[in-house]
Amino acid sequence: MNRSLVDPIANAVLYEGYILYPYRPSTKNQQRWTFGGLYPESYCRALGGEAWCQQTECLVHGTPETTFEAVARFLHLTSRQVGQVEPPLAELFASTEPTFRPVESLQVGDKTFQSWQEAEEREVPFGGVPLGALCARPRHESFAFPGGRVWEPLVAPDGHMAGVLVRARQALQGTIDVSALEVDDRLFRVTFRVANQTPPEEAGTPRRDQAQLRSLASTHAILGVRAGAFVSLMDPPDRWREAASGCRNIGAWPVLVGEEGQADTMLASPIILYDYPQVAPESPGNYFDGTEMDEMLTLRIMTLTDDEKSAMASVDERAGALLARTETLAREQLAGLHGAVRALRPMPEENLHV
Repeated sequence: MNRSLVDPIANAVLYEGYILYPYRPSTKNQQRWTFGGLYPESYCRALGGEAWCQQTECLVHGTPETTFEAVARFLHLTSRQVGQVEPPLAELFASTEPTFRPVESLQVGDKTFQSWQEAEEREVPFGGVPLGALCARPRHESFAFPGGRVWEPLVAPDGHMAGVLVRARQALQGTIDVSALEVDDRLFRVTFRVANQTPPEEAGTPRRDQAQLRSLASTHAILGVRAGAFVSLMDPPDRWREAASGCRNIGAWPVLVGEEGQADTMLASPIILYDYPQVAPESPGNYFDGTEMDEMLTLRIMTLTDDEKSAMASVDERAGALLARTETLAREQLAGLHGAVRALRPMPEENLHV
């Protein structure tokens, strides 16, 4: 599995919708919206309407000795709360979290701090297991990531603590189930399933925003085989077309990734892609928006006022990097976003005459 070829696509999927255009603490950015969010099973069964598991089924041409490996990836959300404190009381609690008043934003010196969410990338690997072993005994593995709460002082230019920045992260628990079945001669159907088994923290049914902090955001998987080959589900050979149509994918869209013609890696994406997707070479970076149009979003950022740009930079370090990148685009780079011709084909003879 060549991650250097896969990661640019996988990361674009991971952060699709991470920060919504126009990248400021507006109504549109009050709650994170991403594809592939998996909520706790208990929450989904109580209220319905949300997914708690993601299932990928794909075909592998190989032998019982062919090994299968995978890595599940998602974002672990963190609640970021800005609090205001009044000196000199703040100085009495320099080593412990002080009492504070929650605020949406706080200006400290020349910086603005916003209450919002952050996210940390998580990966859960599944080691290489022969297909024969997976046929004989499905694998069930559990994973967990701890929660925590940390705070840092926001110090004013005069040396007093003007506020605090509190980051609280909920613990996550989940499972991965992997199995295989030989459906034809030297053809195996592999099932890879990720589920969110995080228990509720409070009694009763939590609110959606509470459950969201216990979700696996932007869940997807990178699948790999050794001494075998994946079969395209979008364009399978005729002899395996029926087997391909029998694959049941839930919240996942597996496509071949890597160099054209390679078949040792698949990306199980929460959004629809074609085999061998690529990031446009003209794109200067991730714009975090579904169905993004780089030129339009770049021009829109360039029209923001200084106050709006300051608000954008304070939302998230990735939004700040996007702003900095946009403001330093060379004329040639901006012109390249206007459009590109990938290929020209001759028009059929019958279309040349009206």
